[in-house]
Amino acid sequence: MLPPQPLGPQSTPDQVAFHRTELGPILSLYGRMVAAGEWRDYGISCLRDVAVFSVFRRTAENPLYRIEKRPKLRLKQGQYAVIGMDGQVLKRGNELRQVLRVLERKLIRSVE
Repeated sequence: MLPPQPLGPQSTPDQVAFHRTELGPILSLYGRMVAAGEWRDYGISCLRDVAVFSVFRRTAENPLYRIEKRPKLRLKQGQYAVIGMDGQVLKRGNELRQVLRVLERKLIRSVE
């Protein structure tokens, strides 16, 4: 494991990743959607500017939803976004739990 690098005004991290406190609500929602039969697989990508949690109905498909974290947008549009299969931004903001609510509404509909 690499030692943490100091983050100052000039230094930037090598890649963006989800923190444990961010993965908790995401995986909780994922578990409920799997139990409802809506989702079956996920993938996590950690890139230089963005971390992406992709949700799939089947492994070989394009993702149904992407939950993105872009720290550079923290002061503008919000660092978290939920993006649909067609690329449309469904919700954006700085509070992850509030952004994930757009997907929880779909869980409520699928259970009914």
